[in-house]
Amino acid sequence: MQTSTTESIAGEEIAETLGTVRGNTVRARNVGRDFTQSLRNIVGGEMKAYTELLSDSREEAEERMLTEAEGLGADAVVCVRFETSEIAGTGAEMLAYGTAVKLA
Repeated sequence: MQTSTTESIAGEEIAETLGTVRGNTVRARNVGRDFTQSLRNIVGGEMKAYTELLSDSREEAEERMLTEAEGLGADAVVCVRFETSEIAGTGAEMLAYGTAVKLA
């Protein structure tokens, strides 16, 4: 399935708009990861464990969004966006959303 952050798919015509689709996941940090990353915060540099956590969350949220779009019979999802929010101070929600469309 094609996805785009723009309102269209290059070289394609949108025949029908099927509606908004979304996917989300909530992930919690763990004590071990927090300890090692707090040390990284002192010396500087990339917090790779958190980078990986957010990357995995983005992929899972996007997959869930695409599954919902497939359920509607979509050929593509346009205007794809990602958002994050903190949950209870120890976790984060990753939300992917966009507009499911049928292509001509």
